[in-house]
Amino acid sequence: MSSAAHTLPTVSTLQSAPTVSTELLQVMAPDGSVVDAAFIATIPEADLIRLYEAMLAQRVYDDRMIKMQRQGRLGFYLACTGEEACSYGPAYALEARDWFYPAYREPGIALWRGMPFQAWVDNMVGNCDDPAKGRQMPVHWTARAQNIVSISSPVGTQIPQCTGSAYAAKLMGHDAVSICFFGEGTSSEGDFHVGLNFAGVWKSPAIFFCRNNGYAISTPFEKTTAAAHIVLRAHGYGIRGVLVDGNDVLAVIKAVRDAADWARAGNGPTLIEAKTYRIAAHSTSDDPSSYRSREEEALWAELCPLKRLRAYLETKGLWDETKEQACVDTSSARIIAALTIAESKPHPALDTVFDDVFAERPAHLDAQLNAMTAHVASGESDYRAG
Repeated sequence: MSSAAHTLPTVSTLQSAPTVSTELLQVMAPDGSVVDAAFIATIPEADLIRLYEAMLAQRVYDDRMIKMQRQGRLGFYLACTGEEACSYGPAYALEARDWFYPAYREPGIALWRGMPFQAWVDNMVGNCDDPAKGRQMPVHWTARAQNIVSISSPVGTQIPQCTGSAYAAKLMGHDAVSICFFGEGTSSEGDFHVGLNFAGVWKSPAIFFCRNNGYAISTPFEKTTAAAHIVLRAHGYGIRGVLVDGNDVLAVIKAVRDAADWARAGNGPTLIEAKTYRIAAHSTSDDPSSYRSREEEALWAELCPLKRLRAYLETKGLWDETKEQACVDTSSARIIAALTIAESKPHPALDTVFDDVFAERPAHLDAQLNAMTAHVASGESDYRAG
């Protein structure tokens, strides 16, 4: 028997895979000094100020919502404190025609892209004007007019949806990309594999944005994967991969813009891994002191995206303490006013639970509605609040 090595027949003529970079993309260093002067020059100073104001306002909103939950006026809340750049950056970078599939820590997408502020607050309260019609938990909003798809509690479901809508846009000849957001823990879900695999095969114009904040609720990153970086998985799907400093809003903008340009040119998807940190608890149901140290939290608090952008703006003479306080005061007044209105509105009518299932309500649902109405009427006092 010959000892010569056997050669396998060629079964594919695939092109070489796109690049996957593990070099951390930055435009600003943590102290606010400029790393990429050419890119920062492409962002108007007025926009830099707007981005900072928006992220600072978001921190005020988060603080107020957490207080509301502690007072028993909201059932639940998830803050994005420390991760503001990962939502406001992509919202700034993409176009009105593009589609967004957020997780639950990207309020900046909705607010930057024009979702009415009152509608966003109404969702937290779950009143009659809640865009989700009171059928979701707080922080699970939707904004159809802004091409923002409803948030889902089961993690990862938005990933194959993003792949599909991007592929649909490609088939219809629409110059639109789809972007979805998820945490590093979600990258261990089966939906991650399904979504990225098909996106790579179909060259869907999709962007997969992984917020790696170090913890899948309380499970640290090193216990969810043996890889040094999530972005390395892009190799296996034959797609482009980029590692970005998720606390640098300008680097996030650059990464997403480049990914969108790549997709619109017909080159397929990009996996972006944004290294960031969740300064706040996972949610109002979480106590992070049980799984991470105060020293770690203090370290990352100094690296937060607001401090970085503020430092840069101050060196350019574009920001000072007077402007900071004015923005905080305005944002606080805005959220208090919106919450006052939201709490004055009634909850959705009980019979609306039967709406939106069919285009025309069928007889069996009419029967259920009538039975429910009669039941409530027979013991109305049992259904009164308080």
